[in-house]
Amino acid sequence: MYNIISNLILFLSVFSIIVIALQPTKTKSSSNAFMGGSELFTQQKARGFEAFLLKVTIVSLVLFFVLSLALLKMH
Repeated sequence: MYNIISNLILFLSVFSIIVIALQPTKTKSSSNAFMGGSELFTQQKARGFEAFLLKVTIVSLVLFFVLSLALLKMH
């Protein structure tokens, strides 16, 4: 059981990195992140593939933390 959970944690960590890397950036350049931009009040709700990636990211990270806590309890 310990090995199965360890392998799942390893898979979820790599999967989470890939899913996070696939998500589009919110700002056009790095200067907008620090200086602010005209897009401050124009936040739009994620739609389509972006919304799907957001949900997959949340689920995979929650599973990662739950499995990590379960592994800690087992050891």
